[in-house]
Amino acid sequence: MALTARLSFINTTQNESSDDPEDLFAGSLGVIFTDDVTNQHGDASTALHYTSPHLSKPLRIELSDPKIAEDRSLFSHFLWNASLLLAELIEAGTLGLKAGEDTTGAGAGTVDVGKRVAVPPLTDFDIRGRSTIEMGAGTGLPSLMAALLGAKRVLVTDYPAPVVIENLRKNVELNLKDQKGARGVEVAVEGHGWGDLETPLALENKGAFDRVLCADCLWMPWQHENLRRSIAWFLSEEDPGARAWVVGGYHTGREKMRGFFDAEKLREVGLEVERLWERDCDGNDREWAWDRGAEDLDITGRKRWLAVSVLRRIRKDVDDGKAER
Repeated sequence: MALTARLSFINTTQNESSDDPEDLFAGSLGVIFTDDVTNQHGDASTALHYTSPHLSKPLRIELSDPKIAEDRSLFSHFLWNASLLLAELIEAGTLGLKAGEDTTGAGAGTVDVGKRVAVPPLTDFDIRGRSTIEMGAGTGLPSLMAALLGAKRVLVTDYPAPVVIENLRKNVELNLKDQKGARGVEVAVEGHGWGDLETPLALENKGAFDRVLCADCLWMPWQHENLRRSIAWFLSEEDPGARAWVVGGYHTGREKMRGFFDAEKLREVGLEVERLWERDCDGNDREWAWDRGAEDLDITGRKRWLAVSVLRRIRKDVDDGKAER
């Protein structure tokens, strides 16, 4: 099944599934044009239902309607495929699902290149008892899944534009108040500009999270340094198991997003890549590549793929060993 198979449209003006021809056409592009994948979903007038066999009812995902050009340019008013994949990885890892079991693109984990790919076990994405912060949350889907599946604390953040933050708060209220499994978890929504580490939010939460979630935050190369700084700031320094899960699409081109993973730049903030691979919308895995030549020029083809990474703090014992040598 395709990664987008869990989504259906809701016409927000009628509070029911949309029969509008444009909505039906947009939702069927992957069926009509089998090589094309829709990688951004919804708009202010067309919300989404996200259905999982492991939730008591579908999630209702509302989209913000930013009017200011600067706010619209962040594209947080869509649900992106990177969020879908991260949400499913969290679900599969937390519930102990096997590859391909009651999952779509996240849990399939098949390999299309004829060799073993260094993909971590799904159990590495177990969210139970974790404190999580999401960067650039947009609609907040991965955070919603974390809250529903047993996270201890969930902080949902995005650029501090009132219209974006208000919509995130709406999604939290809509989806957590009546869902089974959401009781007892501490959930908050706050604005955070990447790299802005002098705010009360940042100062109060330095090193407070053992999981940092980032979905489709890599398409702005001019923000890579700020994003790395924020991840390192909020990621726990005390817990050796603390990790950042970063999933990003290639829709603006591999060249624009790949610089985030530069080893030296990550090292400057005390981070390193533990795992990095690629997964397509059908769950096929392959090794990460810095350059795929002509494939990177094919807009339709590259929309099918996502980079999936696990970051960790550089271990002090490893650094000390290098210094001694």
